[in-house]
Amino acid sequence: MNSQVLQDLVKIQMPFGKYKGRFICDLPEYYLIWYHNKGFPAGKLGMLLATMYEIKVNGLEYLLKPLK
Repeated sequence: MNSQVLQDLVKIQMPFGKYKGRFICDLPEYYLIWYHNKGFPAGKLGMLLATMYEIKVNGLEYLLKPLK
């Protein structure tokens, strides 16, 4: 995993929707599961959401703590 991706997860905010303005790393797991079932958006945002989904469902959130 690219370290820039991990840094982006703690620095980039959700640009729209119910959680607009919330950092991607702080999105609730159920919201990421919803996106997983619906389909992640295209582009960088979709890649970040998919990565955060994998981190949360696999219990790897500790990887982001030093970056916060």
